[in-house]
Amino acid sequence: MEPKIAVIGLGYVGLPLAVALSRSYSVVGFDISEHRVRELKEGHDRTHEIESDVLKKSSLQVSTDPNILMDCGVFIVTVPTPVDANNQPDLEPLSSASTILGGFIHKGSIVVFESTVYPGVTEDFCGPILEKVSGLKAGHDFFLGYSPERINPGDKVHTVDKITKVVAAQTPEVAQKLAQIYGKMNNNNIFIAKTIKAAEAAKVIENTQRDINIAFMNEIAMIFAKMNISIHDVLDAASTKWNFLKFSPGLVGGHCIGVDPYYLATASKSLGHNPQIILAGREINESMANELADLITQRVGKPLRLLVLGLTFKENVPDLRNTKVVDLIEALKKRGHVVDVHDSCADPEEAKRFFNYHLVPALTIKETYDGVIGAVMHDAYCQFSNADFQRFLKPKGWIFDLKAVWRKQPPAGFNYWTL
Repeated sequence: MEPKIAVIGLGYVGLPLAVALSRSYSVVGFDISEHRVRELKEGHDRTHEIESDVLKKSSLQVSTDPNILMDCGVFIVTVPTPVDANNQPDLEPLSSASTILGGFIHKGSIVVFESTVYPGVTEDFCGPILEKVSGLKAGHDFFLGYSPERINPGDKVHTVDKITKVVAAQTPEVAQKLAQIYGKMNNNNIFIAKTIKAAEAAKVIENTQRDINIAFMNEIAMIFAKMNISIHDVLDAASTKWNFLKFSPGLVGGHCIGVDPYYLATASKSLGHNPQIILAGREINESMANELADLITQRVGKPLRLLVLGLTFKENVPDLRNTKVVDLIEALKKRGHVVDVHDSCADPEEAKRFFNYHLVPALTIKETYDGVIGAVMHDAYCQFSNADFQRFLKPKGWIFDLKAVWRKQPPAGFNYWTL
């Protein structure tokens, strides 16, 4: 008999997974947000990961009532793993999810965690909570598993059903069971990791590796800027070598790359090892907003009225979590600039609630700006023509192209700058 599956947490990770699994299994989804569940029931996914018609046709059932978890045999936890104000891991969402699940697991249950953590969290933190609430023994009465999420928000190519899924469990038998379950979703494109800790470690280094590589690009971009050399001219030349790693400089935010290295660093410090490269990369990337604000201010020599294009943490997604564009905006304000913000993807209500920003509603603006900053290059901005810029930018105004998307053909009649 096929197991009934529950997915706990219906955000960027949980919803696509639940929808994909529901094509082969009976799947229910649980989330604590009444607003989120109500929208999903109406066929609307504010993350834009699942199209409305796909969501409406799905057999997935969603609820804020934990009783929906009754009679499930496999529980998959996809709650967020943020850091606190001191960049320390905040395991409260995992603790809460484990506490809820403890009331519903039974003998033979499998509990799989997908949230990015440092090695040991599944077995040494979540497992004991489940045991305490349920009165059952992990590895004997119920079984733990781990399958790191690899969702890339806004990516319509590397979707959850088209990528390799890593799975691990407390026993080889349970690992095989997870391989079978996930394999139905992605045509058996499965890698069984040796241990749960190995799978946890694999996930956290995937994002840490990217963070470090981007930090290197950010550092050399700052160096070359002082030499009046464009980092993009350098990368054009360097990337002709067959084994050159193609990373680009920029702001590093979001709920993964800008967060996960702190999990590994915390675990490292608890073992008495100082993670120098990991934290150096974080320090460089965290400083990038101030560095860019300095470069822009030095270039123009006086405070300007600026329009920032893009507020989300990456292009073509509405996600505002841990966006570093906010750091750039605040750094510009501290240097005397007056800053407005437009975003073609973000929810204006969320921008107001999270940051107290009133987004410019449309770019058919009668007022003109001294400069525009291309911070997050949503598709709508990449397609700008000279006429678009002329609507809101003064003649000979400044265009600061932080992602170098207009570099090949800089708009005519304006001052243009990129790293």
